[in-house]
Amino acid sequence: MQDKSTLEDALALMRDLRARCEWDRAQTHESLRPYLLEESHELDDALRTADTSAMREELGDVLLQVLFHSVLAEEDGAFDAHDVATGLIEKMKRRHPHLYGGGERESWETMKARSRSSLADGLPPGLPALHRAQRLQDRAAGVGFDWPDTEGPALKVEEELAEVREQLDRPLPRDADAATALEGELGDLLFAVVNLCRRANVHAAVALDRANAKFERRFTGMERLARARGTSLAELSMDQLDELWEEVKR
Repeated sequence: MQDKSTLEDALALMRDLRARCEWDRAQTHESLRPYLLEESHELDDALRTADTSAMREELGDVLLQVLFHSVLAEEDGAFDAHDVATGLIEKMKRRHPHLYGGGERESWETMKARSRSSLADGLPPGLPALHRAQRLQDRAAGVGFDWPDTEGPALKVEEELAEVREQLDRPLPRDADAATALEGELGDLLFAVVNLCRRANVHAAVALDRANAKFERRFTGMERLARARGTSLAELSMDQLDELWEEVKR
């Protein structure tokens, strides 16, 4: 039975590739950025579909990026992979003071709040808006700015929806100010829905991803049924589309 490879084996391979492969030798931290994003998305897709075979492969691809950047930094004399591991271990022990150090159990957001200069400190500027909303709310909750249960956020969603309806009831056409006001109210509604998700222990981005997948699956089913019946969705009335939608749902 073949011995399993270690992380040290993978690190040694990465150093060898840097020494002997022209493409790997030419890479920089900057040139590798798109690959990290791509591999992260591919891993996320494997996690979403619960494909364990794909998970294994994509985790390897993400690990490659981690090792690649670590070796580049090692060559520059900045740090190496062992420094990365040391930093990770130290951070995880700080996050669990009740397990490593005899401290009290405390939420990570509460601990982080003591070292942040502002609510958004440390959040990546390119973080998707839906994810950013949830992280901002997580951080606010970490210092106690939160509802005790889901009732408050649910009522807030209803309040924001009522304000959106007020904007929608205004006569058309909308001028620039009215359009901006509507956009603002819709943004408040989305933010409130994210907060309801968070308080219900659901990640809004994951919930929306699943809703997207469900809609795509059902709509594709509608297209398939329409083709089987010798027509297309564009040729059907709204009532016929509704009937087809309900048929696919059943």
